[in-house]
Amino acid sequence: MPAQLTTHRRRLVHPSSRRTGGPRAAALAAALVALLAPALSACGGDTAAAGGGATLKWTSSYFPAHWDPVVGGSGAQFRELALTYASLTRTDETGKAVPDLARSWEYNEKGDEITFHLRPGLKFSDGQPVDAAAVKAAIERAQKQKNSALFGDLTSIRTVDAEGLDAVLHLTQVDYQIPQLLGERVLQIASPLAAKNPAKLDQNPVGAGPFTVTQLIPGTKAVLRKNPDYWDAKNIHIDNVELTSAPDASTVVSGLRTGVYNFADLDPSQASAAKKAGLDVFVQPGFNASNLSLNINKAPFDNAKVVDAVRYAINRQEFVDKLTFGYGEVTDQPFPKGYVAYDPKSEADHPYDPAKSKKLLTEAGYKAGAIKLDLVIPADDPQAEIVQSQLAKVGITVTIKVDKNWATPFFAKNLKFSLYGTTGRDSAAQTLTAHFGPNGPLNLSSPYEPAGFEAAIAKVRQTPLDAPDYAKVLQAATRAGLKSGALVFTYSQPNLIAKSTSISDLPKNPAHIDWTGVTISSAN
Repeated sequence: MPAQLTTHRRRLVHPSSRRTGGPRAAALAAALVALLAPALSACGGDTAAAGGGATLKWTSSYFPAHWDPVVGGSGAQFRELALTYASLTRTDETGKAVPDLARSWEYNEKGDEITFHLRPGLKFSDGQPVDAAAVKAAIERAQKQKNSALFGDLTSIRTVDAEGLDAVLHLTQVDYQIPQLLGERVLQIASPLAAKNPAKLDQNPVGAGPFTVTQLIPGTKAVLRKNPDYWDAKNIHIDNVELTSAPDASTVVSGLRTGVYNFADLDPSQASAAKKAGLDVFVQPGFNASNLSLNINKAPFDNAKVVDAVRYAINRQEFVDKLTFGYGEVTDQPFPKGYVAYDPKSEADHPYDPAKSKKLLTEAGYKAGAIKLDLVIPADDPQAEIVQSQLAKVGITVTIKVDKNWATPFFAKNLKFSLYGTTGRDSAAQTLTAHFGPNGPLNLSSPYEPAGFEAAIAKVRQTPLDAPDYAKVLQAATRAGLKSGALVFTYSQPNLIAKSTSISDLPKNPAHIDWTGVTISSAN
């Protein structure tokens, strides 16, 4: 039954978190794969035999650091968490919200209240009912838990009333983005009984998704089996899942070729090798975009001419050429070209122009070499070296500093200069707010926001997604956000996946990995 998205007239992880290493690291990782291959293969065989069916052996560069979805659901690892947690909505291949735990929903006449109608008879893997009370508990926990990564996404929700299977969300404003927002990424729903102890939930996830966790080794491995009580279990044809943390990127292809794994996210540098090995390499559309984050509350970025100088000093095409191996494209926005929120009118507002960059620095009162910056990042990242080289060409000296605890000063807005990469939100309005809003977690210059942005994003929320002028209104908000001096976007690339030919094609839901209808042949 299709969801009714009408009025009562009736959808952060830093890219450099991916594992990298030099020749020594690669050699050690390759040796480790060879050593573990028999053990892992045996484990997969035992699991398949015990479960009597097909086993997905997925190695992921984004193995969840946290299995509490309130803590870990905002970054790229939401895809792995979606194995065990379901949400009110999910997205289809067009990126639009469709039913998941909620079978339908409707807004009131004004647009400041939305009621989600849950499917009857559902339960979490601990036997607790999936009802409106569970939805209310999930939202309130995401808003209030101290280590929640989701509270900034839920500011439009004032209160929730639980009425049996009907969850009534009272909003702080008219907001037609809610069904789009409350999908797999922002509100994966855990059993409220299990969530009473979030630390325990983090080690023993309890959801209502397509699989249940039977074994979890934090940071290393998770074993799951099909959940017979999942609402769409009839369309889940995978019986067992072995999820492991991926080794060095250079060893993933050999692991896939030898059968240690049959599914993996893939670094673009390995795509050619994967194809030559006879693996399926496919592009999963996404909302990924990388940027330089500037803090305009700190010198020298408190000078607008310095900010513009950095903008004109960045050669976006070099990022694409050196990092994406033909799979990426330049972007000066938090969206890839072709996405509904991408604003063509803002394209190339600050093209690569090192001469103009130098001129602006002179006008700002800085001689060549006078500006010295620390670029703080969580791990070695080739992006940082490109930035360092490009800014050196205009007379700005950059020192790269790796701080594994980078996140603390970044989200506290204490850093001056850093890199970030977004995987976006299913709600484009929320992506914009996260980057440009005064409380946006990805806005290193908080509480600063560009003039006119607040009004533009409010208009987006007030516009139903099926309104004829929705795209125009949304692109205007993107245009308003891009007036911000806090972010300089560089390039975008899709998600690359490599898999064994024994695994059938996956639905191409943008940014998501959906196992509905996927089969694994006996060749596995």
